[in-house]
Amino acid sequence: MTQGTRQHTPPAYVGMSLPRQDGPDKVTGRTRYAGDQVVAGMLYARLGLSPYAHARILHIDTSAAQAMPGVVAVFTATTLGMAQASSLSRVQSPLARQEVLWCGHPVAVVVGETEALAEDGADAVEVDYEPLPAAIEPEVAARPGAPPARVYQEVAANEEGPLAGFPQATAVAAEEGSSNVKQFQPMMLGNVEEGLRQAEVVVEGTYRTHPVHQSYLEPQSVTVAPSPSGHHLVVWSSTQGLFSVRSAVATALAMSEQQIRVEPVPIGGGFGGKESLLEPLAAAVATRLRRPIRLVYTRQDELLAGNPAPQMAITVKLGAKRDGTLTAIQVRMLLDAGAYPNPLAALSGFHFFGVYRCPNIAVRCDVVETNKPGTGAYRAPSGPQTAFALESTVQDLCQQLAVDPLQFRRINALKEGDPNMMRGRWPRIGLLECLEQIQQHPLWVQREQVKQDVPPELVGWKIGVGAAVGGWQGGTEPAAALCRLERDGTMTVVVGSVDVSGSDTAMALIAAEELSLPAAAIHVTHDSTDAMPYSGLCAGSKTTYTVGAAVQAAARDARSQLFAIAAEMLEASMEDMELSDGRVRVKGVPEKYVTLQQIAANTMRFGAPYEPVFGRGRSAKRVSSPTFAAHLAKVAVDPETGEVRVLDYVAAQDVGRAINPAEVEGQIHGGVVQGIGWALFEEMVYDESGQALTATLMDYALPLGKDAPTITPLLVEVPSELGPFGARGVGEPPVVPVAAAIANAIKDAVGVRMTHLPMTPERVLAALIARKEESL
Repeated sequence: MTQGTRQHTPPAYVGMSLPRQDGPDKVTGRTRYAGDQVVAGMLYARLGLSPYAHARILHIDTSAAQAMPGVVAVFTATTLGMAQASSLSRVQSPLARQEVLWCGHPVAVVVGETEALAEDGADAVEVDYEPLPAAIEPEVAARPGAPPARVYQEVAANEEGPLAGFPQATAVAAEEGSSNVKQFQPMMLGNVEEGLRQAEVVVEGTYRTHPVHQSYLEPQSVTVAPSPSGHHLVVWSSTQGLFSVRSAVATALAMSEQQIRVEPVPIGGGFGGKESLLEPLAAAVATRLRRPIRLVYTRQDELLAGNPAPQMAITVKLGAKRDGTLTAIQVRMLLDAGAYPNPLAALSGFHFFGVYRCPNIAVRCDVVETNKPGTGAYRAPSGPQTAFALESTVQDLCQQLAVDPLQFRRINALKEGDPNMMRGRWPRIGLLECLEQIQQHPLWVQREQVKQDVPPELVGWKIGVGAAVGGWQGGTEPAAALCRLERDGTMTVVVGSVDVSGSDTAMALIAAEELSLPAAAIHVTHDSTDAMPYSGLCAGSKTTYTVGAAVQAAARDARSQLFAIAAEMLEASMEDMELSDGRVRVKGVPEKYVTLQQIAANTMRFGAPYEPVFGRGRSAKRVSSPTFAAHLAKVAVDPETGEVRVLDYVAAQDVGRAINPAEVEGQIHGGVVQGIGWALFEEMVYDESGQALTATLMDYALPLGKDAPTITPLLVEVPSELGPFGARGVGEPPVVPVAAAIANAIKDAVGVRMTHLPMTPERVLAALIARKEESL
């Protein structure tokens, strides 16, 4: 995209493209990628992105782009005409209208016969900008007199998404502070000031993080095919929630949800970042042109215009008695939402109520808008940031009290029956059991000896061992499932969830257990939103807990139908039936049975006497099942360069019941590696004008294979009272304590408290130099 600006235009980005897989397509001329399907008449869309973090749009000239061979159409916010184009929702108003709000804000969408032609067309769109002052750093943007991140105030979006029920922040009055700041109602328990007065030791720390991208393997992508009339749309999307995409598209186009059909597709990771982002935009373009449209982000698009985890600044003050009893937890948070409200910000404060038993807690969360991409969810939203702050301060408090850090945590850890923030009581939880597991592990028991065991290649480095805990409240959402008997005696389970983390295997195992069948006899499938049973967003560690419960109920219903038919066929009582090895037999009379194939034959043919076996299951969990993790990290620190290496890692987690132990352990492995990214590598960086300095993977550092240590998962099974067979969610907790455990291990190794994520060699070395200078 070219710009006719009143000021100097920033330099163009260095582009990145996906690797070639199958070569040029003979029909479309575009580069094909593994998994692509050629759709007749397919067009390809590319976005024209703003090079400014904040600027007024004076004029957009699309004539040069439209005149290019192979360019089919160019749309702006004005010409595309989406139903909610003036809303404050990025999903509903994806193209900049009067001003651009971050470096990478889409200004136009160009449609071409190939991706390359669409890209060339996007480069040819000319935009006249008037640069405006940008609000970049959250602490600066929150000060009185800071430049506003948004000049033109939009209206709230009229949409009902999966997060619509969360509390909303209220704007700060102009005379009280910056117009960029909104505040949530403080969360309070007891009297924190009184708790601090009662404390015999008080410790305080301030911590800072950066935005972090979810870094899924497959980028954001969507294909939309309209019907010839344009009155119906079929959507194939890389999303974690099929029904949420349907709702978002229907709202954007002012259509009935029944006019939108979303088809399930395997997706290459999401980690909370793939609820709905590009789908309404692609659907709007497809509707206007009445042609199939495919829109796929490049990796650079992801880093410029994704929805990363938010940057945060957190101050934690803890008070305790000399015997190690907590008396007060006081927290002040500043959450950088980027250019749009963050609906998950309200969750941040709950993390400080969800680990330790303390009579006096006060948490204040301010949300500041800046000229950076709008933020979204990333595995355990706000969990890694808040745990880093809380657990680092807890470790320093233990040092002041001269108490064992794991013993302190056991003294204050939440347990069943303790009061919670919702004026109820904590259910059965496994935090104490997790702490016991790592307290007994050799890495902790022999930590002083471990610290002396320096690998030969790291002579001169310092070794440290650190611990941290964290948890996740768990999620709830209604779900339904179906279970159908097939002619060959196998069962088909139909769910509305997305198999984003191997959850289909868990569904198969739940049904197999309920039906006393081998897992190979269960086929899990996904229909489109036209026919599949409802399921919410596959996020929040709730898929197995909610959809799994519906599958269990559907399998149980199917079993009851099997028993009723078999009882009549065998002339026996339904109560005397049992199912084993694909046969329904009379208890105590194993030779008296009918096979599932026989039952199917009597329910699925012309003139059959029995109704087809078609189990239905529903769940609506009103209470979540919280889950916790306790971690140990062994690190080596080079005092000469500040480099940190994680050498060994132990992760104990309460999983309730491990439906698929290998899959659960895989979740823990992945969460720990992502946590190492939070701790040591990943950060989205912007200069003072808002230019992205980490817009490619050459600059945005991710952990590599060599950075992953030996990870030992310890599965703690404290069954949930409500989960299927006692299962709890497992996806969120593994990432939560990691950065804190590594920070505490660095403190143990070299004696410096790291307060800024990621803990890069430069930051660690600076802390070591500062400590040395203070000691002089």
